[in-house]
Amino acid sequence: MAEYLKIVEIIVSILLIFVILIQNKSVSLNLTNMSGWMNQVKKRWPEKVLHITTVVLGTIFVLIAIVLFVI
Repeated sequence: MAEYLKIVEIIVSILLIFVILIQNKSVSLNLTNMSGWMNQVKKRWPEKVLHITTVVLGTIFVLIAIVLFVI
């Protein structure tokens, strides 16, 4: 069981690295242009899918790491 979880952890970590690296680098916090109104940033579907995929893969990675620690 532990060997299977280790293999899944490696696969999830590679996918997580890949998803993080293909995200758009130009989107960041712009603290210099904070005049009175803050514009709401709307994500289009590719960015939204990448964001949700990153969150899901990160959660799976952490959960598997905790399970492996307990085992």
